[in-house]
Amino acid sequence: MTLLLTLLASVLMLALIMAAAWVIQQRSGNSGWVDASWSFGVGLTGAAGALAALTQDDANVWRALTAALLAMTWGLRLGGHIFIRSRNSADDPRYAALRAQWGADAPRKMFWFLQQQAWGSAPLVWAIILAAWNPSPALRWFDLAAVLIAVAAIALEHRADKQLRRFIADPANRGRICDEGLWAYSRHPNYFFQWMGWLAWPLMAISWEGGYASGWLSLLAPALMYVFLTRVTGIPPLEEHMLRKHGDKFRAYQRTTPAFFPAILRGNHSQTQNRNAGSA
Repeated sequence: MTLLLTLLASVLMLALIMAAAWVIQQRSGNSGWVDASWSFGVGLTGAAGALAALTQDDANVWRALTAALLAMTWGLRLGGHIFIRSRNSADDPRYAALRAQWGADAPRKMFWFLQQQAWGSAPLVWAIILAAWNPSPALRWFDLAAVLIAVAAIALEHRADKQLRRFIADPANRGRICDEGLWAYSRHPNYFFQWMGWLAWPLMAISWEGGYASGWLSLLAPALMYVFLTRVTGIPPLEEHMLRKHGDKFRAYQRTTPAFFPAILRGNHSQTQNRNAGSA
């Protein structure tokens, strides 16, 4: 199986997974299953493409197996988190707003919207595959750095999600904006660490000594993920929802806490400011 065929097969697999996600969303009426399906799908597709590298005579077994393991760990962690959240909620407000905007044509537009997500996610999966197919025989410092970044990103995103879940579950925090823990440093620390994890794949995929030009395509993954999270499907629609729900409380949080990149030195200050402003 050639690298090109593996990359093309991954696009088809993503399209099928998001078509299945559309069916689940239509039958359940809960759009939260879409993001869970996407997370599981990207992780599974990336892992399958990584393991396909083992069919090559010059495959680096350690790199292929590590890439597959990291992809599956990421997908299962994020997909599991969204699965639990979706099971306990009626719908995702971002998708609900889209359906209201689309009106009677919502089912058809939702299908093509999810197919666009599948195609747009292809470079993410390709980064995983390209990392696994890097034929460099040596175990490099870049490989070890990639593993450390990926593991740290998964762990810190999990911590951010856990902190928010615990905050929301406390009745004393009803009506407040979470400004504790990692949420004191960034309004969306889960998104930041999600993006941080995609920085690992170019480190593993790029052959700095040359001979594997395809590896440079992996740079598309962190670039596109940054755009998705900060400009398209992540922060903008979520903050619109938070402003409708919390109004001035969330505006106070916006004034004191950066949206994406954590401001470490401002963390404690922003937390104090938010509490004094009555936001949570």
